[in-house]
Amino acid sequence: MSIKTVGMITSYHSITQSDWLWQQTPHPFGVWGNIQMSALASKPDVLLLYNFQFPSLKPKKPKFNLFKPKPNVEQEIQAKLRGVPKERIVSLVREPPFPEKLQERERAYRRSQIYCGHVSGPDDLAPNPDYMPAIWYHANSFRELNEMGVPEKVQTCSWITSGVDRTNNHLKRLSFLKLLRDQGLDFDLYGRNLPDWSGGKGFLDNKWGAMAPYYYNLSVENYADNDWYVSEKLWDALLAWCLPIYYGGPAADRLLPPGSFLRLPSMDEKGFNYIKEVTATPDAWFAAKDAIAEARQIILHKLNLLNWLSDFVSKLE
Repeated sequence: MSIKTVGMITSYHSITQSDWLWQQTPHPFGVWGNIQMSALASKPDVLLLYNFQFPSLKPKKPKFNLFKPKPNVEQEIQAKLRGVPKERIVSLVREPPFPEKLQERERAYRRSQIYCGHVSGPDDLAPNPDYMPAIWYHANSFRELNEMGVPEKVQTCSWITSGVDRTNNHLKRLSFLKLLRDQGLDFDLYGRNLPDWSGGKGFLDNKWGAMAPYYYNLSVENYADNDWYVSEKLWDALLAWCLPIYYGGPAADRLLPPGSFLRLPSMDEKGFNYIKEVTATPDAWFAAKDAIAEARQIILHKLNLLNWLSDFVSKLE
């Protein structure tokens, strides 16, 4: 079997490492099936545009400088695409389809189709609407996650979130956080840029330490209003053997086995009462233990982004 190299470009500034996704396979150097993930490869067989935003065709006019050449946007794009043919370029959009940004998103999809043979995103505007293949944010190796038993559970419930307030959905989440704090719910909060009143424990480099010791995790999506969107918030919790108390759309029900997560009914007083009742004992976690184990295997093997890319490459042959 011929191994095909998959390169990657993204607009996420934090993703620059050559070993991107290598922790999501049991094999050395990012190999999974018929592919090798090599994000920075100069001449890849296939190129993944991972939430990549094409530069504007009409860039801002630079300040007058006799010695600085006028930028050529098309040349910049072609350089990023590394000579890979259109049919071997795939664009996967990961950000939520917030109502405030739908026109911008639609334009981005049209632009991507100029350069990419396959364009997908978790919304009906996408040329190929689809669930987002799974990535996760634990530093553990694939083998460790795949073979481990249940880590020691010593705390009740955690929530990892942020203080981002750019959209109505973000504001709704922060309002619910305020309600939980005002009502005195017992849980540990982690994340960046949280408001002072939230009682957060700070930013984490590795989510594992704020999930694995807990029976439950509040997994609240930034967006819950379509049939496609589900993110790493759910994968991370399950891989750490938490029982997620999940607020999101119906996509999760189609991808994971029944009983592997709980549905938070709403982000209001009713939701608070539900969380309080569930987290009063670890009984729900013990009842869900087998379903969590099954869900973990589905995430690691079937939903894994590397597995998705391997299937995509197989269809090109």
